[in-house]
Parts: sequence; structure tokens; C-alpha cells
Amino acid sequence: MNGSTTRIVKRLIAATAVLVMGVSLAACEGELPKVSQDTNAEAIPDLTTDQEKAIREKLLADIQKCNDEKNPANLGQAMTGPELQIRQSELQIASKTNELDPKTKIPTDITQTVVPTDNGWPRSVFTITTTTDDQQSKRLLVFTQNSARSNYKLWGLARLFQGVKMPKFAIPAIGAQNGTESDNGLLMTPKQAVERYADVLQNGKNSKYAADFGDDLFRQELEQLQNTVQQGMERNKGSQQQTFTPVNGEMRVMRSADGGDLVVAQINSEWTRSAGEGRESQPASKSEKALFGDGKATSTMRVQYVNVVALYIPPKSNAVDSAHVVTAVGAERQPVKVEAI
Repeated sequence: MNGSTTRIVKRLIAATAVLVMGVSLAACEGELPKVSQDTNAEAIPDLTTDQEKAIREKLLADIQKCNDEKNPANLGQAMTGPELQIRQSELQIASKTNELDPKTKIPTDITQTVVPTDNGWPRSVFTITTTTDDQQSKRLLVFTQNSARSNYKLWGLARLFQGVKMPKFAIPAIGAQNGTESDNGLLMTPKQAVERYADVLQNGKNSKYAADFGDDLFRQELEQLQNTVQQGMERNKGSQQQTFTPVNGEMRVMRSADGGDLVVAQINSEWTRSAGEGRESQPASKSEKALFGDGKATSTMRVQYVNVVALYIPPKSNAVDSAHVVTAVGAERQPVKVEAI
């Protein structure tokens, strides 16, 4: 038996052992994902579910310690990417309000984890948690390893919308293939989807891409907040503007069983509000107020936000009716900087 054959046999034995363990992989809707019939002997994850659990629990314990201390100093050991920026802001706010936002909770129990079958790096693990103890929605966690010698870190978190239908994943030996921002054969590439969704967030129904996306809770809440602020602005002849910009390189993709993609990406936004008629522009939320601190208000306030969005892009081959659109399945939004200008 040559070296290549030996490696394949060892991988098959390892894969069989993982499957026999009987690990529950219930999907977000409580269904067990079906194992792909086209299982490639080489497409076996380098990370077992036991290893994923150990990594996840260690990282979440480290994050919880930072939460308890309301101190972001050691967050970089467990987090990276947009989630590091978001949690740093959340803990900065908590240190001033002495209250940690309930949305910072990350359940330790999961309903599904999908580990990559890809060779090479960077690679990402997608994990869906249970609901929180106080019945907040499930979290979609994205853990990233940038190189063979680096540790996994929590790169992104999106709170899933209540009742959302998640895609299923083909699971060759409990895993799936990471995708890229240029994946084709889809309704649009992941890069296009994120850019166009950012345009829809900024321009709403006036966006030329509005018809390409289904309605979602994130957009509804943003529109409601803007409308509420606008009512106050109009009384004083004020104005507001939000711009949304995808962040290059901050995107993670997992291929789904139907040939679609589940995409998680960072979109930064800037919200500028001018009070008008010589009035001062004030923070629009408790979080913004804590970040602004003792700053001196002027007529104009600028707030920078980090947004994480999770989008499902269906395969182009399924384009059979008007309901065939890109769907947002979860999101996270956090102010990270507030300044008077």
C-alpha cells in the first residue's frame, strides 16, 4: 500500500469513527441534514466535531471572562474581524453603563455545526447555537483559522431572524466546502450580493437592486428607526444620511447542499445627522450616548456602525419564479464611534 492510499484509508477510518459517534446535527428548523450521496473520499474535514466543540467552548469561556470583567483587553485572543470590533464597543459601553447588552449572550449549546472539507487556508467553521435562556434568537457563529499554525477565533456573529428557514448543507463526513466571494452558478456572486444588499440598505425601495432581495427584519428595523429620527429632524428642518460600505476581505462563505451559498459579511455604515435651526444633534440611543461620553455636542453628529449580515444566495438553476431572491437570514449592528463634527 503506497503512502497516498494509506492516507486515504486513514481518512476514511477517521470519518467512519466520527459518524458512529452519533453526534446530533439538527438544522435550524430541527431537521437532520442529509448526507450527500456524492461523498468524495478526499473531502473529509480535518476538524472533528469533538475538536470543534473543544475549540468553541474554550473561546466562548474566554469571551465570557472578558464580559464578566467588562474589559476588552484580552478579546483579541478569542476574536478577530468584525466581531472583535463589535464586542470591544459593547464592553466599552458596559464599562460606562455597568450593564452588558443582552444581545451579547452566546449560548454554549448548538443545533448544528458545519466544518470545512477544504484543504488549505483560510478556512471557516459555521455553527448555529440554540436560543438563549431568555429566548433570544439563535446565533450564527463563524470561526476562522487563517493558517495551519494559527488558532481559530470567532470572526463573526449574526443573530438569526425568528422563524427564518436556513439552507441545508451536504455533509461528506460531517462537513461542507467553504466558498469564495466569486462563486458562480448562483443568482449572483457573493461579492455582488453583499455590494447590492449594501445599496438596498442605503437606498431602500429606491435601490435598483431592491427586487433582488426578499424583505427582512434587519431592513424593517433600520427603516423604522430612520423614520422615527426623521420625524424629529423635520420639525427643526434637520437632515440625516446613512451610507453603507462593504469591507473588502471581510466575508466568509459556506456552500449549501442545493448549490447555493450562505454568506456572512461585514458592511460598515456611517450615519450623519444634522439638527438644523441652530440646535444640537444628540445621540440616538443609549449605546451612542455611552460612546459619546463627555463629548461636546454640535449641530451635526456622525456615528460609525459595524454591521454583520448573513445572506443566502440560491443557485441560478432554481430561478423559476418571482420568489427566487437573495434572502437575509440574520444580522448584527453595533455603533463603534460617535463624534460631533
